[in-house]
Amino acid sequence: METVTHTGAVHQTDAVAQQSQIDATNAYNILVSLSPTSDLTGQDLGGLTLIPGIYTFSSSAQLTGTLTLNALGNPNAQFVFQIGSTLTTASGSVVNVINGSANTEVFWQVVSSATLGTGTLFAGNIIADQSITLNNTASILCGRAIALTAAVTMDSNTISDNCSAYNGDTGRTDFGSTGFSGVEFVPEPSTLSLLALGMACLWLSVGRPAVSHQTAWGLGTGGG
Repeated sequence: METVTHTGAVHQTDAVAQQSQIDATNAYNILVSLSPTSDLTGQDLGGLTLIPGIYTFSSSAQLTGTLTLNALGNPNAQFVFQIGSTLTTASGSVVNVINGSANTEVFWQVVSSATLGTGTLFAGNIIADQSITLNNTASILCGRAIALTAAVTMDSNTISDNCSAYNGDTGRTDFGSTGFSGVEFVPEPSTLSLLALGMACLWLSVGRPAVSHQTAWGLGTGGG
């Protein structure tokens, strides 16, 4: 049996959903166009502590373990990951953001598809050109999952852009309530912050229970 728990309005194939798709595509294109400050091709993100910057991978990116993003107290810190192929996390991996603020920006631009392993605690906004898969109990406790042309597939997951709501439960240091989107790339709150779960629900795999809060989108015409 499939179940979805959500907070907010549901927009499916209406004007808000259409504008959201335009905004998501624009955000993706802006992220692609940024000049990288560091090339991490071939490196596993696990065990790294990174400062604000634009990090590029010419092909796939892998996270095994914990990645720490240190905003260094910069109120407008920006982390962008440009991934030339797939993004994959191992089971139990963690993205932890420290010393940030409500305007901290964390974006994962993925040319192909993203897969979060079982029990992953992720942070930031994934914008994948193709699909996004969250394996059992993987969570994005501060951010979004946006697939431009295919599905967002979920299996007992939580996705939230209310970054402060989970601090007491997880001990994580997340900030603000805008899903690590800051103010530069993603319009707030008129479009991308509005729930488009109606579209995502169309593409949930049969027999996989899905629990989602806030924003999990499968945009485009693909489906199953």
